[in-house]
Amino acid sequence: MLRVNALSELRARIDDLDQRLVQVLAERLALCEEVARVKEGTGTPVIQPQRVRDVITSRRQWAIDRSVDPDFAEQVFRVLLAETHRIEVVGGRADIAPDKAAAPESTRSALDTVATRIDHVVIAVRDLAAAMTTMTERLGFHAVPLADGDTPGMRAVAAGGVILILVGAEASPAVAAYLEQHGSGIQHLAIDVLNASYARAALTAVDAPLLTDVVVDESGHEQFFTIHEPTIGLQLGFISRTGHRVGVGGANVLALFEALSPHAQRTRHTP
Repeated sequence: MLRVNALSELRARIDDLDQRLVQVLAERLALCEEVARVKEGTGTPVIQPQRVRDVITSRRQWAIDRSVDPDFAEQVFRVLLAETHRIEVVGGRADIAPDKAAAPESTRSALDTVATRIDHVVIAVRDLAAAMTTMTERLGFHAVPLADGDTPGMRAVAAGGVILILVGAEASPAVAAYLEQHGSGIQHLAIDVLNASYARAALTAVDAPLLTDVVVDESGHEQFFTIHEPTIGLQLGFISRTGHRVGVGGANVLALFEALSPHAQRTRHTP
């Protein structure tokens, strides 16, 4: 009983902090509306790139100073910056904003409960060098290291909080076989979930076409995959970052291509 009471008290403190957090957000967004009016009156552009960079850099340092993972803090503030930018732009619209209410519990699926965002996207490419040139020199992404170091035939690029993994045919025979069958394009889209085991059990309950059990990598990330679904032309991965916050590992990506190879598909044990 003591432990139950202690848990209830801790949850009550969390609820109180969350209320305060929402109040702080409301105050910050109200200030952004004032900023929008000042900008409009002075002819100042809505987007201020240097200010965005300063905010991200300083908030990362504040997070480090308080022992909060700076990548997590940056993710939070990028979402907040996107919302404040939206508010500044929408202030000039004449149409009335729609009313919103909490979604009825009956409309939410089990996946709704645990899915949080797109974690990363893996893209198979016929020409890795050309793809990297397009991403970095033409589209403005920058190269970032893979979590487990250099992997031949594979590169990671990022822009802000968006991470793409490019995989060329030279990475492995399984990748070459995949490209021969499907051509260049998205190989899988990874969705960040709170708990991979819960998400997999929920999908199993509705007979979703699953490819793997939940596997845990050396960094502690839990992950599983669906079979490539022809009706949407896409394969989904689900990842729960329960371990250290590190990037995507090349070995994990190659393992999935191996699992998709014709031989693996024939010998795969369906759980």
